[in-house]
Amino acid sequence: MSKINDFLTEAGVFFLATVDGDQPKLRPLGAHLELDDKVIFGVGDFKNVYKQMVANPKVEIAACKLDGHWLRYTGKVVFEDDPKYAEAMLDAMPDLRNIYNEQTGNKMMAFHLEDATAVDIPVMGDGESLL
Repeated sequence: MSKINDFLTEAGVFFLATVDGDQPKLRPLGAHLELDDKVIFGVGDFKNVYKQMVANPKVEIAACKLDGHWLRYTGKVVFEDDPKYAEAMLDAMPDLRNIYNEQTGNKMMAFHLEDATAVDIPVMGDGESLL
């Protein structure tokens, strides 16, 4: 998991693809962290992306580094029941507490991917599995 987390950190911004009915949806994200041998991500419970992942948990994450390597991380979303994961995400990115708090009523939904594949793909050549 550290290789995936490190890749995402170096890339800075990555893209999460979901499905809304029969239409793919792609959005940029940056929040992630490694905890308990999992790469943890977070989205708001009030956002369409959350509703899309509940309806169809199959997603793909893509990221690209300046050296031209790109990551394809594909799997099934599993939302974390333990609130420590959402708290860790908010601790890692404290500005998110302005959005996710008791006053707004918005909740951070932390998740990781299972049944996943992760491939580091160079500009030219075959990719290398990171799992």
